[in-house]
Amino acid sequence: MKKLHAALLGAILLGGLAACSPLPTLNALSPGSALRSGSGLAYGENARHKLDVYSPEDAATPAPVVVFFLGGNWTRGERNDYAFVGRALASRGMVAVIPDFRLHPEVSYPDFLDDSARALAWTVREIARYGGDPKRLFVMGHSSGAYNAAMMALDAQWLAKQGMQPAALRGWIGLAGPYDFLPIENPVTKPVFHFPDTAPASQPINHARSGTAPALLIAANNDKLVDPVRNTRAMAARLRARDVAVQELYFDKVSHATLVASIAAPLRFLAPTLDSVEQFVKSDAGPIAPAARANRLGRNQLHPHTEDRRLNQAIPRPDQALT
Repeated sequence: MKKLHAALLGAILLGGLAACSPLPTLNALSPGSALRSGSGLAYGENARHKLDVYSPEDAATPAPVVVFFLGGNWTRGERNDYAFVGRALASRGMVAVIPDFRLHPEVSYPDFLDDSARALAWTVREIARYGGDPKRLFVMGHSSGAYNAAMMALDAQWLAKQGMQPAALRGWIGLAGPYDFLPIENPVTKPVFHFPDTAPASQPINHARSGTAPALLIAANNDKLVDPVRNTRAMAARLRARDVAVQELYFDKVSHATLVASIAAPLRFLAPTLDSVEQFVKSDAGPIAPAARANRLGRNQLHPHTEDRRLNQAIPRPDQALT
């Protein structure tokens, strides 16, 4: 088993979470295939307007709901590749919704945000049929998917088009999210956001304001693609300055790609990502208990206040790729 874990980890580190990555292997090794309660459900007219639902088994009461937006630099990604996320959340008593959304070059900013809002509106209307409580709704994403989640929580215009308000969200969760990435350096990302004519309003950090939902922001200290200081650390500071409840966690043993992969059963030894998400959601976006954190994480977890020296570092320019 240790050899299998090492091989899988090596493949992810080398290939990243792309179409040619070992995500199918992660799915194959993740238990809970029977937890998918809805597959290929349409939330719109486009071929990419489909989503899957994963529900807990034998839930006695309606469960909290997490809508997970996948990463892929807004140019790639398939919901089926993230079945391990849906299964993991359902195994912990949450209903998970994983939508596809339109990608570049079919669309560009801000069309994928309209899709994200439509997926959330579908969830509010329909999720009770799958055991979910629409009044306990969270959004979550990894990398570019964390960007989508942040924009749903912070920029009211997207949900407003669907007759909703960000107040419908109990909280949002960002894994290695890009929240402040102008000027854009990555050549793949430039056309997605019409660079150099990218609107400042496209940046989630510019929408940090009081009264928005609590946030759980998680990053890898060793992320080489989306800088955790400029993005996660700065976003957390901006939210706190506006009296928004925010928790930030930084893990040492994961990379940009393996942060989300650590949700899968074979790689949970890398970081307590799933434990942290579960506690945030089930506590209704309340604080993650220090005792539970210490018992589960040992030295892998860096408490937010043990890394305060990073606040004194200059925030680097965004010369990293976004995935």
